[in-house]
Amino acid sequence: MSRISKGARLVWRPESRKADGSLRNRAGWFIRDGQKFISVGGSETDRKRAEKALASYITDKYKPQRERGRSLDEILIADVINVYLQDIAPKHASPADTATRLGFVLDFFAGKYLSDINGDLCRKFVAKQSTPAYARRQLEDLRSAINHYRKEGYTVASPVIVLPEKSESRERWLTRSEAARLLWAAWRMKQTWKGNPSGRKTGRHVARWMLVALYTGTRSAAICGAAIRPTEGCGYVDLERGVFFRRADGARRTKKRQPPVRLPSRLLAHMRRWRDTDLEIKTQARGKSKNIGRKISQDFVVEWNGEPVQSIKKAFRNARKAAGLGDEVTPHIFRHTAATWLMQAGADVWEAAGFLGMTTETLIETYGHHHPDFQSDAAEKITSKRAIAKAPKNVVRIDERNANRPTSHHRNPTDKPETNANAGKSA
Repeated sequence: MSRISKGARLVWRPESRKADGSLRNRAGWFIRDGQKFISVGGSETDRKRAEKALASYITDKYKPQRERGRSLDEILIADVINVYLQDIAPKHASPADTATRLGFVLDFFAGKYLSDINGDLCRKFVAKQSTPAYARRQLEDLRSAINHYRKEGYTVASPVIVLPEKSESRERWLTRSEAARLLWAAWRMKQTWKGNPSGRKTGRHVARWMLVALYTGTRSAAICGAAIRPTEGCGYVDLERGVFFRRADGARRTKKRQPPVRLPSRLLAHMRRWRDTDLEIKTQARGKSKNIGRKISQDFVVEWNGEPVQSIKKAFRNARKAAGLGDEVTPHIFRHTAATWLMQAGADVWEAAGFLGMTTETLIETYGHHHPDFQSDAAEKITSKRAIAKAPKNVVRIDERNANRPTSHHRNPTDKPETNANAGKSA
């Protein structure tokens, strides 16, 4: 069975050299499409420029047509997707993620027309993807692209996209002991060389990320991009007032909301220490520590090699394995954990929802059962004799009403039939 294509996507490649020592490629961002690598240059922090290059590459790969008045069997799905990539995707919070998802869609639907879309074709697409949940997200993008194409007047009809069933929300969250194990595993991780650990700590930036995620419930991308002072294009932490502004000034509002959050005093003390403490690394020679002239958090909350962290996925997986936790423990679990802990502590629902950046309805529906007051009044009163005694006298209790009722639906043969006179009186 052939391997499933991952589609065109961004990858970071470190510098590599040939066997004779000559330079093969410099470190930088590359667009990988199958076996083809296309350099888009830039430093590790210049991801936005690389994302734009990826969107342009996918758009150029399939030249869209914008002719009006065509029927569904004349409109290529590739045209629909690329019009969407040009018009709408650049306005998204993460254009590269949208371009990557639609790249998978283009790989499967290349050469097909809108009239080809039906339930069977959608199910075949789902079967080709890694998970039904991710396939559903890709098909939702395709549906949005078709709707945009129709709204622009390029077609007067649109096919129905059949989505797989929406997966149930995850109930997994971390206990206090599990969170401590994960933090310590990240804090103690060391670089290995030929199977032997060195003195260099490689997971402490992930441990700092975990603390912020755990005590604020903030999503991964907002933490990785957070500066320690007002910075253009970034969210930032006001270490004097103790407020984390998760969304950058001027950034587009999305469903993820990202309102400001007040930092817990314990986390604020950590962040201030990171800002004020010199960063030291252990040298290979004699294992001594050396001050490298930078702070732990020089410009950003979480840094690696003096630069803001772009992704913690790989380091997080290593820490999770070291802690002995399963694959269901992902970076997003810290948001679930923060919400669960707030509910278990009996936090006010309105304040907790604002703290986490979600609606009160979502918080109650997903995490409300963890609250100590969850249905407590109903559970107490349903067995309360006092409540039964205080019931109005004209209300017949269910047990009294059914006490003398025959268990069979037939009339009891010992009952005397009513006479017409009695029937009239009862009436």
